[in-house]
Amino acid sequence: MARSTSTETHSEPVANAFEARVRTQEGESLSDLAVRSYETRGRVHEEPPCRLRTPFQRDKDRIVHTKAFRRLMHKTQVFIAPEGDHYRTRLTHTLETTGISRGAARALRLNEDLVEAIGLGHDLGHPPFGHAGEEALDRALDERFGLRFRHNEHSLRVVDVIERDGRGLNLTEEVRDGILNHTGPTDPFTLEGRIVKLVDRVAYINHDIDDAVRAGVLDPHELPTEEIELLGPTGARRIDTLVHDIVEASAAAGDIRQRPEISEAMLSLRRFMFDRVYLGPHTRADNARAAAVVRSIFDHLIDYGQPVQDVVDYVAGMTDRFAFAFAADL
Repeated sequence: MARSTSTETHSEPVANAFEARVRTQEGESLSDLAVRSYETRGRVHEEPPCRLRTPFQRDKDRIVHTKAFRRLMHKTQVFIAPEGDHYRTRLTHTLETTGISRGAARALRLNEDLVEAIGLGHDLGHPPFGHAGEEALDRALDERFGLRFRHNEHSLRVVDVIERDGRGLNLTEEVRDGILNHTGPTDPFTLEGRIVKLVDRVAYINHDIDDAVRAGVLDPHELPTEEIELLGPTGARRIDTLVHDIVEASAAAGDIRQRPEISEAMLSLRRFMFDRVYLGPHTRADNARAAAVVRSIFDHLIDYGQPVQDVVDYVAGMTDRFAFAFAADL
């Protein structure tokens, strides 16, 4: 026989005290600029609270248990089907971004659980083959239907619509906003979301340099001299410099900021990576191959009468190896 509600409540002293304890801890430890866990703007569909997790902890758990999150381990970060076990994937990039963001949030006394949920979910909608795959899918949509593909918008679609067999994850508004606006012209409305947006670049620029050197595509001595002297000679040193700058500049400004000279140095490295690695001669053949695979799958499914949104959802959800196998079977 099921116990009565009153008996359950009486026998769960930890659960009974959990929310009050979190509220007290956050009141004492978080900055006035931080989002309080129990002051979220809410979910699209109301639901009973979990008595042992905050709303943002629930969001993090929901994201980690998605199929889209698991597929990130087989999606390209930069190098397509690399020969070696130590290259980044979209999953390791996600974990690295989340870890760095959480460290910055802790230093700034912001809500670490919110930062973690946004970080873990920000790239769920990224298609196979990294930048090349996203550009190919965007180009196909534009040429055939006058539509555009943006991975941040599709990441939101994954958590809102696609996961849980079309029911979505019903995440909090703060997490949804952080996922949608982690790239693009609009900044997230929370400082936690803005940390992830900035750290996303910090992580991928420096980790992609590491992978490019490992692949023999880039000689460390080719990196821009002034930028390296300012930020540091190694990826670890550069990340440390960038994070310290973000924390100190943000604390002084009451917003997420970088000092101008540090920001310009980081953006200069990003431009260098696009010219030499992401769109450079060493990766051109692989990028062309990836683009051809995405386009052939897209055109095949559209020509066979599949609805365009279904095709986009299907192609964007593919891993690299599944896309190669699917294209080989056409």
